[in-house]
Amino acid sequence: MTTGTLIILDHAIALLCAIAWFAAGITMARRQAKPALALLAAALLVTLIRVVPVVVLAGRGWWFVQEKVLLGLPMLAVAAVAATVIAGHRLRSQAMSGQRPEGIDTAGVVALLTAAYAALASFVVTFLIGYPLTLSTALITVAVVLAGALLTVRVLGTPDANDANDANDMNTVEEPDTEPDPDVSRRRFLGVAGGVVVAGAGAAGAGLSVWPADAATDDGGGPGPAPRAAVPVTDLRGPDTPAPGGVRREYVLTAQKTTVRLASGHTVDAWTFDGSVPGPPVTANQGDLIEVKLVNHDIDDGVTLHWHGYDVPCGEDGAPGVTQDVVGPGEEFTYRFRANQVGTYWYHTHQMSHIGVRKGLYGTLVVTSRDRQQAVDDAAPEQLDLTLPVHTFDGTATIAGDAEYVAAPGTAVRLRLINTDSSPHRFALAGTSFRVAAVDGRELVEPGEISRTGLRLPAAGRYDLVFVMPSTSVALALDDAATVWLRPQAGAPDGEASTPDTAAWPDLDLLTYGTPAPVALRGATADRHFTLVLDRGVAMVDGSPAYAQIVNGRAHPSIPDQLVTEGDAVRFTVVNRSLETHPWHLHGHPVLILSRDGKPSSGSPLWVDTFAVRAGEVWEVAFRASNPGIWMNHCHNLPHQHQGMMLRLRYDGVTTPFDGMPMAGSSHGH
Repeated sequence: MTTGTLIILDHAIALLCAIAWFAAGITMARRQAKPALALLAAALLVTLIRVVPVVVLAGRGWWFVQEKVLLGLPMLAVAAVAATVIAGHRLRSQAMSGQRPEGIDTAGVVALLTAAYAALASFVVTFLIGYPLTLSTALITVAVVLAGALLTVRVLGTPDANDANDANDMNTVEEPDTEPDPDVSRRRFLGVAGGVVVAGAGAAGAGLSVWPADAATDDGGGPGPAPRAAVPVTDLRGPDTPAPGGVRREYVLTAQKTTVRLASGHTVDAWTFDGSVPGPPVTANQGDLIEVKLVNHDIDDGVTLHWHGYDVPCGEDGAPGVTQDVVGPGEEFTYRFRANQVGTYWYHTHQMSHIGVRKGLYGTLVVTSRDRQQAVDDAAPEQLDLTLPVHTFDGTATIAGDAEYVAAPGTAVRLRLINTDSSPHRFALAGTSFRVAAVDGRELVEPGEISRTGLRLPAAGRYDLVFVMPSTSVALALDDAATVWLRPQAGAPDGEASTPDTAAWPDLDLLTYGTPAPVALRGATADRHFTLVLDRGVAMVDGSPAYAQIVNGRAHPSIPDQLVTEGDAVRFTVVNRSLETHPWHLHGHPVLILSRDGKPSSGSPLWVDTFAVRAGEVWEVAFRASNPGIWMNHCHNLPHQHQGMMLRLRYDGVTTPFDGMPMAGSSHGH
C-alpha cells in the first residue's frame, strides 16, 4: 500500500472515530442505553484500529505521524479511557435493568462527547496544522477540547434543557430539577476545566507572541553567515560576448494581449510573446551569446522572463522582487547569457505566473552542440528534430505544431517534449521502439531501447525521445487524447487507428532506466541538509491567515531562507504529506536524484530541474552550490506556488536591492 493511500485511510478512520464517539454520546443523551453501549464498543474498536495506519505510517517517516503520536492519539486515548470508565459502567447497568433513566446522565454524556471532541481535534490538527507540531498548537488543542467539555457540562446541566427532554419523551410538564446531578460535581469540574483552559490559552498566547515576525534563516546544519563583502544580485549578470567561435543571437519579445486561433480551430484570449502561443522559439548553438530584449506592451500586472532549467547568472533569472523589478507596461529589460548548456529548455514569465503562463506567456529554448548542428547541416534530409510543447487551453491539452509530419524511413528523429502546464501529462510513442535520450536537457548514460511504455512527464519537465523512423507510421499520444503522427510518406495513413490505445502500458521508471555511472556528488558528505515537508494547512500569508500550500508549516513569505556557501554539497529531503502532486523546482541548479521512498536511483545518473513528488513520497536529491545568487525554490504547480509553496535559497553574502517588492508568484508579495 502506498503512503498516499495510507494517508487517505488514516483520514477516513480518524473521521469515522469522531463520528462513532459523537453517536455514542448523542445516543446516551437520548437515554437509549443499549444502542449507546453498542456505539461505545464500536467507538473503542475504531479507536484501536486507528493505531494501525499510524504505526505503518511511522515506518514511512516521522514527518507523517508526529502530531498523531505526540498529541492526537495520546489525547484521544486519555479521553477514551475516561469515557469507558465513566459511561461504560452506567450504560451496562441501564441496559441490564431494561429501564429508561429518568434524566440525562450528565457525567456519562460529557465523557463520551469529550472523547468525540478529542477525536475530532486530532483530525483537525492533522488536516489544518500538520507538521511540525508546536507547543502552542498542542496547548491550544487541549484547551479547545476542554472548553468543549466545559460547554457541554453547562448545556446539559441547565434545568430547562432537561425539562425539555422530559416533556418531549413523556408529554408531561414537571417541576425543574434544581438539585445538582449527584453523578458529577459541576463546580469541581468547572474549576478544573476552566483552570486548564485558561492556562492552556495563556501558554499558547505566550508561544504565539514569541513567534518571529520575519522568517529566520535555515543554515541546514552548516555554518552561519560569515563576515564578507556583500554582493548584490545586480552584479551577477551574464557576459556581453559569446565564447570563442560563437555568435551573438538577438531577440526581441513583446508581451501583449491578443486573440489566438489554436490548431483545433478554437480562438482564445491569450497573453502572448509576439502575438503567438507559444512565443517565438529561442535557439542557439553551444557557446553563442543569447540576448533577449523583453518589451511589455500591455500586460497590466507586469512580466519577466525566467529561463526554466537553464543555469543563467542570477541577475538574468527573471524572479521579480529578487533579481529584478517587474517589467511594467511600456517598460523593457534585456537578458544576456551564454548558451553553455546543450539541451531542451523553455522560458516563461515569473510574474503572476499562475495566470501568465496559463494564458500563454511561454516559449521554447533549445541549444544544440556544434558537432550535432554540423551533422544536421551535413545530412539534413536524414534528420528530423521537433520541439513539441504541451499546453492546456480551456481544459484541453494540445501539442503545439502540426498534427502530422513526414519522415522517410531511416530518418533519425528527435522529439523534444515540453510540459508547460502545472500538472503532469502522460505520453506514449506507438509504432516504434525508442530511447529517452535526455531528461530536463541533460543526456542520460546509455539509455536502452524501450517500447509499449508510457512516459509521465512532470509539470515543467522535458523528455527528448530519439528513434529511427520505420517504414510504417508512428504516433505520439498525449493523455490518450491528442495525437501527433509521423508518416513515412505524405498521405499514407497505413490503416492505423486515429488514436492508439496505450492506457494499459506501464509507465517508465526513470530511476531504474539507463546505465549507472559514478558521480562524486552521490557519495559526498553533505555540508548542508534541508528537509522540506510539503502539505496544506492554515498559515500566515502576507500577514493574514489562509488555508495555504505550506512548507514545514509555513507559507511564503514566512518560510526561512536556506543559507548555502559556494562550493557546498547540499542535500534536500522532500516529503509530501499532502494528497496532491508537487513538482519541485530549484532555480539555477540541476539536482541529482539520490532516492525515492528510500530506494536509491539505480539507473543512469538522473539530473533534473523539476521532479514530481507524489502524495506520500519522500525524495532525496543533492546539488553542488556552484552558482552564487538568491534563487527561488518552489512547487511548479504554479497555483500552489502562488498559494505559498515557495521559498528562497540564498548564498552567503549575496543580497538583493529588490527585497519587499513582488516576488515570483504574484503582484502582492505572495
